[in-house]
Amino acid sequence: MKDCLFCKMVTGELKPDIVHEDEHVLAFRDISPQTPTHVLIIPRKHIASSNTLEAGHAGVLSAMFQAARHIAEIEGISDTGYRLVFNCNEDAGQTVFHIHMHLMGGRRMAWPPG
Repeated sequence: MKDCLFCKMVTGELKPDIVHEDEHVLAFRDISPQTPTHVLIIPRKHIASSNTLEAGHAGVLSAMFQAARHIAEIEGISDTGYRLVFNCNEDAGQTVFHIHMHLMGGRRMAWPPG
């Protein structure tokens, strides 16, 4: 998708602060972090939201969760705890319509989130 901010990061047109990448996903620091560790994990393939997921995307989702576990380990938050969040559409706070997982940690978080 030529107008997608995250697709531009995948192609290298935009340069995020990358913390992990492999053939399936790209992970980078959020530009407006809400926790000391706040990383976005995106699939290299454009998927607009969780509403557009299909059975064939299972491998991509697995890769996103595996990347999250790896990043939590290298960021030193795997033992203390971290939160994984997907927002779907505007009312949930999705602002970039390329599915992405927020990995957040580094402090105690409250429940429920606002």
